[in-house]
Amino acid sequence: MLSYAEMLNLKRWNTPTIYNGWEKVTRLERTQGRFNRAPVRDFMPQMGIMVGTAVTVVCQPSNPEHQRANPDAQRQYMEYLASVPGPKIVIVKDLDSPHIGSFWGEINANMHRAMGCVGTITDGCVRDLDEMANAGFHAMAKHACIGHAYSTPVRWGCEVEAFGTTVRPGDLIHADKHGFMSIDEEDCAGLLEAVRFMDANECDNLLALSRNAAGMGLEAFIEAYAAAVEKFKSDADAFFNGK
Repeated sequence: MLSYAEMLNLKRWNTPTIYNGWEKVTRLERTQGRFNRAPVRDFMPQMGIMVGTAVTVVCQPSNPEHQRANPDAQRQYMEYLASVPGPKIVIVKDLDSPHIGSFWGEINANMHRAMGCVGTITDGCVRDLDEMANAGFHAMAKHACIGHAYSTPVRWGCEVEAFGTTVRPGDLIHADKHGFMSIDEEDCAGLLEAVRFMDANECDNLLALSRNAAGMGLEAFIEAYAAAVEKFKSDADAFFNGK
């Protein structure tokens, strides 16, 4: 698990930049990463980038039987939250289709924030958006809704599927207005260093040339850019193959 300081460092880059570093350290092919395959809406893009450890919960707001079956579910779920160090991001699997009630609102957002959670990604819906933002709780979801119906924790601390990808408890979550990535512990090793290198490599070899090309002429720029691409690749190969 990454340290709090490492998560803060990763919060300095957007999620596509994290992907650029991840593809250099993972054993997976670059299309096999656990990032959202379906659209997810960031309801609070003004809050920027969200980074934390995944905690997971399943709900089914349409079904009142869950509250009757386990009246102590809320306390048990909170004990689970308390067992995981922060910052945490709550990944919610909503079993309803269509979604008729929200696990989230002003009360639940404030409670989770008090327990070290910084936000949520839910394949269901959210409500009380201004109040959630005021609590400092970042919400990404499928859509918004009005009511909470019979929302209660059904299962927690389990693997869940959301937006076409699998999230496991303890994964590193990196999310912003582009979407989210769920990264396991194995791929977290060396991730921060890889992200730093790839970001600098782009600036040194590609961006500096592109932004300083005025007056070069088209042919000269094409030749210079081809050379810069080769140096970008060779610098990356030297850095990662030498580790």
